[in-house]
Amino acid sequence: MTPSFDKIHLKFKLNGNNYDHNQLKEVAYSLIKEGEPHEKMTGDFLLDWLDENDYVKVHTSGSTGNPKTIKLSKQAMVNSSIATGNYLKLTPGKAALHCLPTNYIAGKMMLVRAMILGLEMDLVEPTSQPIFDYDKIYHFTAMLPMQLELTLNYLHNVKIIIVGGSSVSKHLIDLTQSLKAKVYATYGMTETATHIALKPLNNKSREPYFKVLPKVKISQDDRGCLVIDAPKVSKDKVVTNDLVILHSPTEFEWLGRIDNVINSGGVKLFPEQIEEKLKGIIPNQFFIASEPDSKLGKRLILVVESDSNTLETTVFDGLDKFEIPKKIYNVPKFKMTPTGKIKRLENLKLAK
Repeated sequence: MTPSFDKIHLKFKLNGNNYDHNQLKEVAYSLIKEGEPHEKMTGDFLLDWLDENDYVKVHTSGSTGNPKTIKLSKQAMVNSSIATGNYLKLTPGKAALHCLPTNYIAGKMMLVRAMILGLEMDLVEPTSQPIFDYDKIYHFTAMLPMQLELTLNYLHNVKIIIVGGSSVSKHLIDLTQSLKAKVYATYGMTETATHIALKPLNNKSREPYFKVLPKVKISQDDRGCLVIDAPKVSKDKVVTNDLVILHSPTEFEWLGRIDNVINSGGVKLFPEQIEEKLKGIIPNQFFIASEPDSKLGKRLILVVESDSNTLETTVFDGLDKFEIPKKIYNVPKFKMTPTGKIKRLENLKLAK
């Protein structure tokens, strides 16, 4: 029997303490009144979750169009939590680490999973390098790629790590091979109450493609973009702006955002695929973009977070001839989203 959103699991703990529905409300008020900024965000969400509405208002990231505020069904969030719990075998009483900002869907869902599945959750400040009890055994946590990379040396007691918010580079995937933890890349969005697909990244379970969770169906529209049919988490089909290749009814390969695709002289180029080849070779943060060209229509450029726009030409040795940038620009300090994504358009305007 599927639990309803207004029920708190008897084994749920937050920072070592059990709370029922009313007690958790008091905790939320206390966090808002006396807590640190990240704790205030947690308190705000808890009050939203514990009110009489059957939805919460959340901000989308733009995966299905322009960012907007939507009403997300609380029961959909419960259903998503149960699907994740079943897939990853998250049983009541397991310890979980919460180090994501709670004003975004991934952070909200960590709390919902704990309340619904009965996890014992420790809440820590969501910095780029979270500080937590390195000696404690955590069965489950969710991280941004930057957090994972900066805490690799402290994850020896973590069993399962899901990574999302932005793509996981080949360089980071290689680094995770030394971890005992099972590491999964996630694919999802606000409209689907976070992930609808997972991809094992390390050790013997490593896989090349995303595999959807049970009861999720996928297809493509006429643009080649992913369409998600997941009735447990969204009453309508979700049409994304993500170009994919379907490898089976349950598996897909992510190519990149359709709005980032560059047509240069009739050749379609995928910035995210080129960036994947360069990560670990270019030491600075960077991204691939384009600018107008009289012959090609658009020409490929590279924007690097640096005080200089000079790079050794050997960094492009692994690229196809059409993938080599025609010009390099630099920005001293990139503008970033709170979830660690590069703000491409804003940084492109600053490039010189």
